Amino acid sequence: MNKIILMGRLTADPELKQTQSGIQTCRFTVAVNRRFKDKSSGETKADFISCQAWRQTAEFICKYFSKGNMICLEGSLQTGSYTDKKYPDVTHYTTDILVDNVEFTGSKSESNGTAPYTQHTTAPTAPADFENVDLSDFEELGADDAPF
Repeated sequence: MNKIILMGRLTADPELKQTQSGIQTCRFTVAVNRRFKDKSSGETKADFISCQAWRQTAEFICKYFSKGNMICLEGSLQTGSYTDKKYPDVTHYTTDILVDNVEFTGSKSESNGTAPYTQHTTAPTAPADFENVDLSDFEELGADDAPF
């Protein structure tokens, strides 16, 4: 199984590009804080992880996310390699996250006024904003009224 879930902040504004065949893509980097602080300095360290999204996911990221926004993403690890043009005997290796799904994770003030949307390429989820849900048709149950 190859599944990655990350939560961090964008290090720069994502930029939407197109391949020669017209498919939209964007590359971006996410800064993910490490779980523990550095023992010598007491500072929290971060890893900077390269990510790539395609088609509607790429459009969504470029439309609703910008530098500094918190993002939660799901995808898979993808490795690759290429030969250096300047030094043909040198091979460079890459590791990227191929992004399938993204979600907002910050507060409304951090999202620059955008609505709390979630972009899924697989299955939709329930809305993230429950503040405006009308529950007047429902009856509150006590502990003894549970149907199970």
